[in-house]
Amino acid sequence: MARQPIRPATTHPKAPTGIHGLDTLTQGGFPAGRVTLLEGGAGVGKTVLALQSVAHAARELREPAIFVAFEETSARIQANAAGFTWFVPSLTRKQLFYLDAQPSVDLVQSGGFDLGGLLAALDTKIRQIRARRVIFDGVDQVLSSLADPLAERRELYRLHEWASARGLTTLLTAKNGVSEPTAQRAELLQFMADCVVSLEHAVIEGVSQRTLRVRKFRGSAFQENAAPYLIGAGGLEVAGVEESRVPARLASSERVSSGVPRLDTMLGGGFFRGAAILATGAPGTAKTTLGGAFAEAACERGDPTVYISFDSEAAEVVRNLESVGIRLRRHLGGRRRAGLLRMSYQRALVGSAETHLLQIQSLAREHAARCLIIDPLSALANVNDEGRVNSVARRLLHWAKSQNITLFCTSLLDVGAVESEGTPLHISTIADSWIHLSYVARNGERNRCLSIIKSRGTAHSNQVRELLLSRRGVTLTDPYAIGGEVLLGTMRWERERAAEALRQETEQAERLKQLKMQAEEAQLDAHIHALHSQLEAKRAELEFMKHAASARRDAAAAAQREAMNRRGADELKKDQRV
Repeated sequence: MARQPIRPATTHPKAPTGIHGLDTLTQGGFPAGRVTLLEGGAGVGKTVLALQSVAHAARELREPAIFVAFEETSARIQANAAGFTWFVPSLTRKQLFYLDAQPSVDLVQSGGFDLGGLLAALDTKIRQIRARRVIFDGVDQVLSSLADPLAERRELYRLHEWASARGLTTLLTAKNGVSEPTAQRAELLQFMADCVVSLEHAVIEGVSQRTLRVRKFRGSAFQENAAPYLIGAGGLEVAGVEESRVPARLASSERVSSGVPRLDTMLGGGFFRGAAILATGAPGTAKTTLGGAFAEAACERGDPTVYISFDSEAAEVVRNLESVGIRLRRHLGGRRRAGLLRMSYQRALVGSAETHLLQIQSLAREHAARCLIIDPLSALANVNDEGRVNSVARRLLHWAKSQNITLFCTSLLDVGAVESEGTPLHISTIADSWIHLSYVARNGERNRCLSIIKSRGTAHSNQVRELLLSRRGVTLTDPYAIGGEVLLGTMRWERERAAEALRQETEQAERLKQLKMQAEEAQLDAHIHALHSQLEAKRAELEFMKHAASARRDAAAAAQREAMNRRGADELKKDQRV
């Protein structure tokens, strides 16, 4: 008998919610054509989540929806949703239809009732607008009006079968609680639903914490860990959770400047694009200054940049950095134009670390940031337990790398822990470049120093350099060592002045010596020239004397011959004739 081929498991289609983090957790959205339960206490955002998802479906996916309100009137729901950016009042009743189904406050129940009439009315409206999604908001309100748990179970199954038969993507919202009837109802709803999403809101040490968790998803894999979320102008924003398998991306070899040219040289050309940079140090060691220099350099090369400050207002940061030659104001833009730089001040104690993470990600996405500065990231350690904050910091670095954003973080170290070379958030191990700033107190003064602890992929300097701040900007001095001791501050200045004076004195002495030797050389050259002249004169005189003597001999001989001829004397011998 031939073996039958093994068929892969059927993957149920998903209905996207338009909420990126939630679609990541569910790996695509709610189960399409099936029932999803949104449960949680009062004020956790169940209605907001449901309405946000159907508004996205009606506007972006062309999937009409029906919103059945059991708890609040549709007018109040729409008025509350008007404050969100995704709410579109222009959606017609054929795109998003609201149905009020609240029981009257003075209703006196007599006998049993069921949802048959409501579902029949919905059938008519579904055919009219060709609805693909339906929300039953506050379904627990209707179930609590039923006589007994058996009736609740019957109506729930009736609702489930009705939605499944029509292939509707159905959302149920319900409150959970600790009372026995509520707990039993919640358990029944969880059993019946194909997907269950729990929303929780708690206050821990005075800080609001919101978490969302997918508890159940039939026929699909999903991420089980709880994810933080917040409710802002864009509705629900769910933090992305790190996936176990991260898509591979090419590591960039592009270098970006730190804003301090001599630091770029120490780094072998600057930071890598998309790297995570950490600057640590005690208070006042110029961590913010380095962050400002990096922001200015990023804007000057045309990179949209976001600067998050947890210590000071944006205007104060800009003013303070101008004192050291860093001018960020020109990159902020104005009312008529958007600048390359966007600065935001966030109070660390207002909101949880998870909330700050979502706000940072939202700002970076809105600004299409290529560079992100967070000053200081260690401020998050003051708002929650260390374990949660460490997770937030790691997710921030992971997210920035996935977006190819160059991340520059500062971290404050206690004075007593400056030499420990560790950070409160324990992120130094995953940072690509780690710059450490410190103080050296000696001879009645305190001087700033900079060293590079690590910089992956670069042949970086191992020297400790003095960091100098002035109105002309930020710079690093060359190391000045005498007898194995590195001098800083005034001592370095005094030694450099003394060395400069000695150098000038030595150069002057060498110059005078050169001038003296040049004069002596000139004298010798002149003496040699005079001797050459005398020699030439003697040679000329000797030659003249030779010619004169020869001339005299010739003249005497000629005179003698002439005299003999005149006397008529003996005939001249043949050899005496001229």
